Amino acid sequence: MATKQQVTEGDEEPLSPFAQLFSLPGLDVFNIVTIGCKTESDPSTVIEGLKNTLTNHPRFSSILVTGHGEHKGKAKWIPTKVNVEEHVIVPDIDPNIENPDEFLEDYTSNMALSPMDMSKPLWEFHILKLKTSHAESVAVARFHHSLGDGMSLMSLLLACTRKVCDPEALPTFVAPKKGKAKNACWSVVAWFWFIVRLVFHTCVEVTKAIVFICVAKDTPTSLMGKPGVTLSINKFIHRIIRLDDVKKVKNAMNMTMNDVLLGMVQAGLSKYLNQRYGDLETTSKARKTLDKMCLHGVVFFNLRPNRDIEDLANMMAKGSKCRWGNSLGYVLIPLQMKPEGDILEYVREAKITMERKKNSLEPLFSSVLLKLTMEVFGLTALKNLIKRVFGSTTMIFSNVVGPAEEISFFGHHISYISASTFGIPQALVISIQSYVDKLMINLAVDLDVIPDPHHLCDLVIEALDMMNSAAAAP
Repeated sequence: MATKQQVTEGDEEPLSPFAQLFSLPGLDVFNIVTIGCKTESDPSTVIEGLKNTLTNHPRFSSILVTGHGEHKGKAKWIPTKVNVEEHVIVPDIDPNIENPDEFLEDYTSNMALSPMDMSKPLWEFHILKLKTSHAESVAVARFHHSLGDGMSLMSLLLACTRKVCDPEALPTFVAPKKGKAKNACWSVVAWFWFIVRLVFHTCVEVTKAIVFICVAKDTPTSLMGKPGVTLSINKFIHRIIRLDDVKKVKNAMNMTMNDVLLGMVQAGLSKYLNQRYGDLETTSKARKTLDKMCLHGVVFFNLRPNRDIEDLANMMAKGSKCRWGNSLGYVLIPLQMKPEGDILEYVREAKITMERKKNSLEPLFSSVLLKLTMEVFGLTALKNLIKRVFGSTTMIFSNVVGPAEEISFFGHHISYISASTFGIPQALVISIQSYVDKLMINLAVDLDVIPDPHHLCDLVIEALDMMNSAAAAP
């Protein structure tokens, strides 16, 4: 992680547009990462490891000056000396606590909502000597989103880890898949057809996005806050399931993992609304209510040319096409909430929707729209645009691929990695993170809107079980 040379002592660096977006007053966005370990925690080892890795990164050794208040108009990163001990918290926890899993949820929720000292680099690690159902100890990290997006932070995390089978080796990074060689004639036809599809889908999807932002809004449901209510994530939960359960549906239907996960989430949400509005199989009024609902989700896209996790050194290298930071856009996807006789229809619909989005420039359009709004109309207009987009939609969905092999975090064998986001004006954020043979489903909710997040999560997992049974049926 020899990256400190890029920002010399005393140098200042301006904030990127997305860094300014994620640090707007009243819109501070943070990432929460929970790392479960198979061994008891050793805080001194973690502190020493962070001194030799994380603090060498310029973003993690700089103070964020937002350009508001007394620093108006001077948004920038200012390098500073980092005292790692101030960023590592080891709370005193009763080892005989009655319900450690519930304690972890409450601790993570309270930690996320507590204010962060802006006079220091915006990151912290909480080392919990807490034995849970899936770990012997836990580390909970909080990073300001201006430091980087999910792909950047995952690359940074992996740079702080080593293979369990080889303690001196960094995790292996997945190489980009190369397309099969084609003859010249077929390549021209394929290229022409790709351009036609790209132009068509871009025109359609961008037009729909503009219309939605300007005049439309999701149907008010029990998944959204009441009009005018300030939404605030105040509860984080996560559940761990087997990755093979998703792969079975994926292979049986010849879909992608993301198609199955998005279909699974929509099926779970549909079942949840079904129960909140009554049994749709017997209540015709409730059925009509659900049929008329128009709901959307916000899905984030990685805009880097390489969609796989990059080696940190490559991301920080000058001239790299897969740069460190926030390189993302979003798309608006219609959510299928109608009761389906065939639960696999949710996966098929998810595939059709995502294929249209992938074959359009809507993610790039959304990214450019945010940047232009800030540059032309200012930060206030940008903040209003963000509230309009996320305040008019039902949920946020993200899916990040994690390591495919066992790794250790400064000598601590990792059992699972769970990540989520808060600070965006949304009542429901669903983040999915894979690690080896496990899949972490993370829900961040506003309890005033969704008072039973565990039940909602159970319904999402139940939907996957039903998909497995349906996919295996002759």
